[in-house]
Amino acid sequence: MSTIAINMFLTLDGVAQAPGGPEEDQEGGFTQGGWTVPHFTDQLGEIIGPWHSGAGAILLGRKTYDIFAGFWPNVPDDHEDAPMAKILNDTPKYVASRTLTAPEWQNSTVLDADVPAAVAELKKQDLGELQVIGSLDLAQTLIRHNLVDEYRLLVYPLLLGTGKRLFADGTVPTNLELVSTETTTNGVTASVFRPIGAVSYGSFSL
Repeated sequence: MSTIAINMFLTLDGVAQAPGGPEEDQEGGFTQGGWTVPHFTDQLGEIIGPWHSGAGAILLGRKTYDIFAGFWPNVPDDHEDAPMAKILNDTPKYVASRTLTAPEWQNSTVLDADVPAAVAELKKQDLGELQVIGSLDLAQTLIRHNLVDEYRLLVYPLLLGTGKRLFADGTVPTNLELVSTETTTNGVTASVFRPIGAVSYGSFSL
């Protein structure tokens, strides 16, 4: 069996849309893309690096795939991002898309149209850890179908007020275990959670 981990950038009010650039995802008239960039530090890179290096395969939505495929294969060997480029270029990638038929980025495969079923089949294989990087729409689909084994959430100290959120309508009520947490010097919190079953309820009333 393989496991699925979601690696996601979030604002304090839960927005996950377009963290990396203004034109990354403008759906819904979103104009605040690129909000992670001023907060990114070497310290944060040292946290994220080991997460990605442990991937047996990567799950990507079409938007994130196009962004990654247009950048990472072109990183020079002497560039500071070369180690990450090697990881992403060499690792098998599975893409959720109804329109992509012939992916050109090396080691890329398009999933069947029934994405939840296709991912469930991947989980039955011995692929190690399947990481969802970005790919908000895909992440939400996997959450709704209860396919996620671990959440790695980088929460940035800012509020946007609008934008798509990771935990949207259709999220399965789930109790989570905090595995680890770390805060960078500029206030970004990196926390790892694992689902541990159904939510428990109670009352403080007498």
